[in-house]
Parts: sequence; C-alpha cells; structure tokens
Amino acid sequence: MKLYDISVTLEPGIPIWPGNPPFELERVNRLEDEASSNVSRLAMGAHTATHVDAPIHFIPGAAGVESLPLDILTGPATVFALDLPGGNITAETLEAAHIPTGTVRALLKTRNSDLWRGGPHDFRADFAGIAADGAAWIVAHQIKLIGVDYLSVGPKGAGRPTHETLLGAGVVVVEGLNLADVPPGDYELYCLPLKLKGSDGAPARAILIQK
Repeated sequence: MKLYDISVTLEPGIPIWPGNPPFELERVNRLEDEASSNVSRLAMGAHTATHVDAPIHFIPGAAGVESLPLDILTGPATVFALDLPGGNITAETLEAAHIPTGTVRALLKTRNSDLWRGGPHDFRADFAGIAADGAAWIVAHQIKLIGVDYLSVGPKGAGRPTHETLLGAGVVVVEGLNLADVPPGDYELYCLPLKLKGSDGAPARAILIQK
C-alpha cells in the first residue's frame, strides 16, 4: 500500500487567490517566554491551498461546507493526466482523456501540478482551469467529485460559469491539489474539509492510497 499526500502545505508565501485574505500563522504564547505551552493563532481565507468549495460559494441560499456528503469525499478515485501544454480543460479535452462511464471521482492532473514542486510561489493567472463546456461535460457524465491542481476549478477571469454549473448540479469541487508526484491511475481518496457551519469553503487534508 502506498500513500500520497496531495495537500499543499500551509506556509508563508503560498499563492493566494487575488483579493483573498493572506495566510498567517502566529505564535502568540511561547515556551521560551515562560508560557505554559506554545499556542498559535491561524488566519486564512476559506479557499486557501487545498480546499473544498461548498454550493453557497456561488449559489445563493445553497448549502454550506458542513453539508457536503462524506461518502463522496471518500472512496475510489482516478487520477487522469491531461495532455494540456496550454489553454484550459474543455469538453474535447475530457473526451480525449477516455474517462470511463460510471467514474464517480475524477482528479485532473495538468501542467499546474508542476507549480507546486518548488513550494511557495507567486500566484499564476495562466493556470489551466475547466472551461464552461468542460463543466457541462462533467455534469452530463454524472461525475460526483472533481479535483483540480490549482486554486480554482474555473479559469482566471472566466470561472463563474464553471463554478455555477458544477456546484449547481451538486458536484463536489476540490481545488488546490498537488498531484505532481502522483502517477495516473486508480486510488482511494480521503478528503476531509473542516466542518465550518455555513461556510462557502474549507481547507482540507487530502490523501490518495494506492493498494
């Protein structure tokens, strides 16, 4: 059995979606200052690093992250490596990936994953996202969970239609995965977002197990 940690490490300097709150981890009580223990304060946006979107992120009045189905966030998943030297993930791209009928959880590995190899980096607006017709393809093929390897499932500047299509159809969206060292193939996925009542998203620890 081999385990892959596909979560991005939360640390200073990680890329943040423009306009979102920065990541901050501050030690407020210190043993070296004669405190009884080390205690840290954490501040960050709900869509930082590896995270899960809730329907309310784009759908008014929809469910928060605490309502996402755990039976979809865990279970068999397949990593698909997409040949995508430039541009975004379209319906044609997904059709060419030969995603089998009945796939429940699909994780899309693109050129984005190479951005995580060096750790913290400046936000890249040219990342590969799923175009609107790609989102419609996912819904039509009844995929229940889609995972992508950068901070948004939709392209920069054109992400709203993608989010609305996927979240409106009840597709669970996992963003910010690091698939750099994960070979394409079948795995068991465990992705557990923080249980934040009413939140539009939540950070998650995600792993893949290859048996």
